[in-house]
Amino acid sequence: MNNSASVHKNAVTIYHNPRCSKSRQTLALIENAGIEPEIIYYLDNPPSDVKLQQLLDLLGMTARQLMRKGESVYKSLNLKDEGLSEAELISAMRIQPILIERPIVECANGACIGRPPESVMGLINQSIPRLS
Repeated sequence: MNNSASVHKNAVTIYHNPRCSKSRQTLALIENAGIEPEIIYYLDNPPSDVKLQQLLDLLGMTARQLMRKGESVYKSLNLKDEGLSEAELISAMRIQPILIERPIVECANGACIGRPPESVMGLINQSIPRLS
């Protein structure tokens, strides 16, 4: 039995879009490090408003900073409107999860966006003790 894999099972969560190359690369890096992450296919199972706020807090970002502004739905819903509240933007991401920047990787001590994919390894290395 590989003790390392069992210790690291689900110590990391990735909000994953399998159609996104950066998300696939980030997932591969995590798995190649011997970690079995919890994979949340956020387009099919979007995070709640409360969970999105928790992720934003961990990321140190605002809802607008986490949004994919190039998506057509961003424009069609006029989400660039500076008068929209943080709660309204969070709800928009829950309703239209394609707006959420990806991939988000969450560990015990924080979260980060996997852009570039290698950026998640610092967070993971700080969060998960390595067995010798």
